[in-house]
Amino acid sequence: MIARSSAGPLRRLIVLRHAKSAWPLDVADHERPLAPRGRRDAPAAGRALADADLLPDLALCSTAVRARRTWDLAAAEWGTPPPARHDRRLYAAGPSGLLAVVHEVPAEVEKLLLIGHNPGLEELVLALAGDGLDDTLEQVRTKFPTSAIAVLSWHGTTWRALAPGVALLTSVTVPRGAEH
Repeated sequence: MIARSSAGPLRRLIVLRHAKSAWPLDVADHERPLAPRGRRDAPAAGRALADADLLPDLALCSTAVRARRTWDLAAAEWGTPPPARHDRRLYAAGPSGLLAVVHEVPAEVEKLLLIGHNPGLEELVLALAGDGLDDTLEQVRTKFPTSAIAVLSWHGTTWRALAPGVALLTSVTVPRGAEH
């Protein structure tokens, strides 16, 4: 059960795993591009966020090519994308490293989009979620596939107050783009 607190505004951490990537020969992991399915799914993720009224105030994105391209394609689905910060520390980060970057987010940001990689993202979601609606926790424990979106909600005056077990996992979706 999550600790209930009315201290501060409702905040949402929207966690987006990058879209499906390709594995070309002789390409460093950081430089791997999106696969055709990833190029279809990333815009679908952007549409899903818009449809759920989850357009972020700020996006934090790994510097890996597949994460940056996921951001570009998702954000292209919105009229005016929010500012984005590309941070090398998000590449291959574990939950504590990811949370350290999130803790630096300015207090005026209420909806934050975090775009990165597994296993760090999945582990972060499970660490932060003290509880989940319906079967959301089980969904993440089972699999957090490419293009998956997890939404964590909590109340706090600053992002530094986000800690393990304090958030509610409100939704998990896996948007998929249509093949043409």
